[in-house]
Amino acid sequence: MPDTATPDSTGLPEAASYEPTERTVPTRAKERASYDEATVHSILDAAYLCHLGFVRDGAPVVLPTLFGRIGRRLYVHGSTGSRPLRTTRASDPGLAVCLTVTHVDGLVLARSAFHHSMNYRSVVVHGIATTVTDPEERRLALDAIVDQVVPGRSKDSRPADAKELAATAVIRLDLDEVSAKIRTGGPNDDPADLSLPYWAGVVPVARGYAAPVPSDDLDPSVQVPDYLDAL
Repeated sequence: MPDTATPDSTGLPEAASYEPTERTVPTRAKERASYDEATVHSILDAAYLCHLGFVRDGAPVVLPTLFGRIGRRLYVHGSTGSRPLRTTRASDPGLAVCLTVTHVDGLVLARSAFHHSMNYRSVVVHGIATTVTDPEERRLALDAIVDQVVPGRSKDSRPADAKELAATAVIRLDLDEVSAKIRTGGPNDDPADLSLPYWAGVVPVARGYAAPVPSDDLDPSVQVPDYLDAL
């Protein structure tokens, strides 16, 4: 459980760090792990795509999906007919899941093939996902998912109507059992390999956006909003 107890926007206590557990302590490169809340949240907030893993009919399933964060909760949405979202309603207390987020910041090229690596920032969350039924929480969650992709977009689009809401399920995963893992720096070549005539170093990787392309049926008087320019 988190260590401290100052309230956040969800009404849950805000933690300075997360307590390591058997599932969140890596077996390799333990020095790269972090349980600092600000670090975890910054990695999550810089992403909008996650991978949601669970067991279905005795076999593992991993689905890429969008997510949003509000305080110490993550929200994922999907069709009410989706198998994992149906399971969160039918199960008691919910669906055991593992959710991951990863940023690749650089390709690390070493002199030896063995020491090739990546610079990255990642978060792994374990927990029980449950269906959100409260209408106000559902509204906030859906806005958060939209704004996770493009900050400010939820206020500049039509909210879901009753029919759309009836077809949309939202699940909640509390940030409780969670850790970050980060690698930075150059290659870790063996001393005996330093004189080999192979290039070594880091190829930086950065996410970028091109200029927005308007829809063919967009009224020409509608300008590109400031929040898209900010991307």
